[in-house]
Amino acid sequence: MADKEAIEKMLDSQELDDREDMDGQNHPESILKSSKTMREIVVDDQKDSYSKILVPGSDREAFGSCPMIRDWANVGEYPSPLQATGNVSNFVSNHETVLVDIVAHKENETVSREFVRAGPREFIAFHPKTVKACIVTCGGLCPGLNTVVREIFFTLEKRYGVEEIYGIPYGYKGFHSKKLQIRKLTKRLVDTIHYKGGTFLGSSRGGHDTQLITDCIERYGFRHVYIIGGDGTHRGALKIYEEIRRRGLKVALVGVPKTIDNDVPLIDKSFGFDTAVEESQRAIRSAVVEAKSGIHGIGLVKLMGRHAGWICVYGTLSNRDVDICLVPEVPFELEGPRGLYQTIHDCIKAKGRCVIVVAEGAGMDHMQTGKEVERDPSGNVKLADIGLFLKAGINAWFSYNKIEVNLKYIDPTYMIRTVPPNGGDSLTCAILAQNAVHGAMAGFSGFSAGLINTHNVLIPIETLNNTKPKTIHEGSRMWQRVLDSTGQPSLRSH
Repeated sequence: MADKEAIEKMLDSQELDDREDMDGQNHPESILKSSKTMREIVVDDQKDSYSKILVPGSDREAFGSCPMIRDWANVGEYPSPLQATGNVSNFVSNHETVLVDIVAHKENETVSREFVRAGPREFIAFHPKTVKACIVTCGGLCPGLNTVVREIFFTLEKRYGVEEIYGIPYGYKGFHSKKLQIRKLTKRLVDTIHYKGGTFLGSSRGGHDTQLITDCIERYGFRHVYIIGGDGTHRGALKIYEEIRRRGLKVALVGVPKTIDNDVPLIDKSFGFDTAVEESQRAIRSAVVEAKSGIHGIGLVKLMGRHAGWICVYGTLSNRDVDICLVPEVPFELEGPRGLYQTIHDCIKAKGRCVIVVAEGAGMDHMQTGKEVERDPSGNVKLADIGLFLKAGINAWFSYNKIEVNLKYIDPTYMIRTVPPNGGDSLTCAILAQNAVHGAMAGFSGFSAGLINTHNVLIPIETLNNTKPKTIHEGSRMWQRVLDSTGQPSLRSH
């Protein structure tokens, strides 16, 4: 409470001119001069024969340097309200970057990519009393959405003193649909939403219209736009950012990457993923019990993972009782001496049962050959149900070979994604949200908050969109761990 009173006193003492009539020539330098210089990581007397210095790119420009609103519009320069708390040592300089490529070879110089370090700045580009912010959640559900929304709200309201924060209902369409109402958020509305799954604001796929959304942003006078969503959402966010910049609007557009599949590129981990793996254990354990309890028991579990099988891989390795793990990145055959059906048969002969975990995007080549591809409103390919396909195929194969089996199929897909986040994911969500706000207040725009090598950074949305998703490589140590755990063969004849 004392901190909030100090912040209010500080804000009231500042002028509200917003410096919009400045020529914008001087304040960037003054910000950099007044900010703390980047700490020296290695000094001469600390070096020894085992030291190796990772150097940034030769042009000294951060690989992922974030666009700032001052690049196309005049913005103010204000001491951060966070100075009132006295924790000035926590401020981050715009010169600080986080290295991406940290594995080095002693015989070669390592030149690493780098991104601007996230965190509160000593000086900010917006006077908090002039900020009107909005938050929107898009795409599929994921554990932690409500936590991100809540933390954005309280970081804006409690730490910076922002008074007008709005919620956009049901994704992008909430910006322009006449049937949906944008509402002002209050402490009472958001105070306990982090205890619940789903999203308090509602979500939907599709509904993106760059012009209509930007018109709404301009009409309402939003200075901050926080967009929480996955790859499709971020593609839309980039278009909105580009239109904001084209119109010369003084708006900070910020993304928070979200996908339960954990395939967002560059970042260490997506929020909600740990919770999804934890919840997957219930389904896998049930399948193990069913398989062990029946004659020639087969437990088949389908988990989420359209293009990346991370939930299956982590779920398999966490359980240690899975016999076969199928992911989208690793093709497999159904028939033949090394195919899936024969491998299940061999497993039953050896152990009396077989437990299979399959990602929703695995084996699509067996089902969609020659069929016209259907897409959802976000442009994602509609997948055929690999779980039901395998259930029918396994039963048919064993029936044809006159072998009795007892197959139980478990599909916990929507149960996994609708639960509240666990403790670890809750903390991840909170930190992402805080850094999204810090970046916006500092005047950055067109970026997404993320964690790289355990450090929080600001990643340009364009860079995020242009980087391949994080997937499992068949020759990786992670996949080898799966093979060591399950004992499964390659499931291919060659």
